[in-house]
Amino acid sequence: MKVFGIAGFSGSGKTTLIERVLPQLIARGLRVAVIKHTHHDFDIDPPGKDSWRAREAGAAAVLLSSDHRTALLTEHRDAPPSLASLLAQLPPCDLVLVEGYKREAIPKLEVHRAATSKPWLHPDDPHILAVASDAEPEQKIPRIDLDAIYLITDFIQTHALSVPTA
Repeated sequence: MKVFGIAGFSGSGKTTLIERVLPQLIARGLRVAVIKHTHHDFDIDPPGKDSWRAREAGAAAVLLSSDHRTALLTEHRDAPPSLASLLAQLPPCDLVLVEGYKREAIPKLEVHRAATSKPWLHPDDPHILAVASDAEPEQKIPRIDLDAIYLITDFIQTHALSVPTA
């Protein structure tokens, strides 16, 4: 599988961009997965349910399965998982879009909005190949308008599928 990052600060529009690009990639015949990093604690397992009770009792992982989807809940009691270990857990696919993990050494597109007043990432990250932004970048790097979804999709497909397999 190929891996391509979507990096930027909170509020820059990373999730919205992925949401707009995904249907385009899928329409092109690609099977795409997404890994999203969050700095917030979250729990998709309602307290009191059997799976929650198993985790509370000390299970290292609980796999929930139905006819429609599967969710693997893994407790990270010692340390957070590496991106490589998360990639290894995914089912077969052509491309994985990685949201967040902005410090990983993977090819990336930086998403930047002038209104956030956040600094650019590309000057300090040689893995950022271009920016999707509503403003001109600080340094010479390819820029694609945030609303040019077809061009962004082309860029991701071209650059992601040309790198070695993860």
